[in-house]
Amino acid sequence: MSIQAGEQTVDKVIHSKKETRLSKLKRELKRGKHYYILMAPYMIIFTCFTIIPVVISFVLSFFSFNMLELPSFVGWENYARLFLSDDVFMTSLKNTLIFAIITGPVSYVACFLFAWIINELSPKVRAFMTVIFYAPSISGNVFFIWLIIFSGDTYGYLNGFLMQTGFLLEPIQWLRDEQYILGVVILVQLWLSLGTAFLAFIAGLQTIDKSLIEAGAVDGIKNRWQELWFITLPSMKPQLLFGAVLQITMAFAVADISMALAGFPSVNYAAHTVVTHLIDYGTIRFEMGYASAIATVLFIIMVSTNLLVQKVLRRVGT
Repeated sequence: MSIQAGEQTVDKVIHSKKETRLSKLKRELKRGKHYYILMAPYMIIFTCFTIIPVVISFVLSFFSFNMLELPSFVGWENYARLFLSDDVFMTSLKNTLIFAIITGPVSYVACFLFAWIINELSPKVRAFMTVIFYAPSISGNVFFIWLIIFSGDTYGYLNGFLMQTGFLLEPIQWLRDEQYILGVVILVQLWLSLGTAFLAFIAGLQTIDKSLIEAGAVDGIKNRWQELWFITLPSMKPQLLFGAVLQITMAFAVADISMALAGFPSVNYAAHTVVTHLIDYGTIRFEMGYASAIATVLFIIMVSTNLLVQKVLRRVGT
């Protein structure tokens, strides 16, 4: 009898805990119903066009599917093919990692430094300089300009300048020589990198409480670098995390620049990236199962890198 009574008591405690959690959830939903209603359209669109496609892509990566026949289950075959027999994918993965390692940190630091410097200017000058620095990221003719600069004949601006100054005797095929292609794509990407993250940093710098700077001066902060490390960076953690996500995504998702400058495919796949490889199999060959495996690998790399960077950024100023 005592055992049964004990079991009944335990069941009552568990049931009461469930009711407590359920009641808390109901109260929270009732209290914030207006916010949830306003968020609903975005969450529906995000779920339909981001979460569901990601889940479907992951499931489809275990199938062979050419969009004409029904999918057939192949297990890990797509991933084995990807890492063991697809030399082009390994080349694209290497190019993507090189690209991300260089452009990710450099563009991130450049976004913050330029935002920090511009923030010190007067409001009118700051607004003008913000537009000047942000303009390349939204320019529609940017690829055309760089194609002229790196043209492989004597009419190319860079070749013409180097030949006139005596550094070259004959023009270099900047976009056809595999030893230069990736470097050119990285350079153009860095030039385009002052985008949304740059604006987020400008906005974050504007919201820093000036009283913190005054209190820091009283507490012994002696120069701008100490102010940057102990006050500015900790006060901008949300913007820093947001900028990190954007820059990492941009670094790993490069495709348009590579295809516009180096062609598709590039010479000896010198500027081939994981995304261009995905485009090749997904939109040209229509091997959707294999393309889904490529997308899944890229997704895992991007999420892992984001989590690592965010973990590091959370320790800034602590």
